[in-house]
Amino acid sequence: MISIFDYGAGNLRSVQNTLAEIGVPYQLVDDSEGLRHATKIILPGVGHFGQMMRALDAMRVRAVLLDRIHAGVPFLGICLGLQALFTASEEAPDVAGLGLYPETVKRFAPDARVPHMGWNEIVPLKDSPLLENIGDKPYLYFAHSYYAPVVAATAASCEYTVPYTAALASGNVYGVQFHPEKSGPLGLRIVKNFAEL
Repeated sequence: MISIFDYGAGNLRSVQNTLAEIGVPYQLVDDSEGLRHATKIILPGVGHFGQMMRALDAMRVRAVLLDRIHAGVPFLGICLGLQALFTASEEAPDVAGLGLYPETVKRFAPDARVPHMGWNEIVPLKDSPLLENIGDKPYLYFAHSYYAPVVAATAASCEYTVPYTAALASGNVYGVQFHPEKSGPLGLRIVKNFAEL
């Protein structure tokens, strides 16, 4: 069963609604024990990088979350949940991310209009089960002021003043900067792809 991790903030209700709409059973978990029993994990996130990571540390789940990821449990980070996979973020330079990817999440340039909000096309860069059957010109809904750079694990990019990671896929680890739960039928397809891994 998919476990949605509840760290006290985030877009939980819309993620729950998405899973319910595609008929996928799920449970909300908010502690280490819940993560230990998860067969798939979704970490949705909105808000501030530092607040999210401090919440995970206050709940003492950082180590267990990483253990489960390293054990091969499929993981999907949404928006801030993707950014949490990186070592650091310019949004909170003194707070460590999960560190699966050594790069730093950056803020869009000072002259860029932020947050970057609305529908944007993503460009698939490699085959990934997460992005199967999404068509030739997939448009998805974004809302963010910080971005993850393009890395080896990037499965799709998007461009807003600079190219950045729109989706990543590496082994059992997946992440999307866009909000699939707000992206209509295409978003449902992507969540269904994850559920069917």
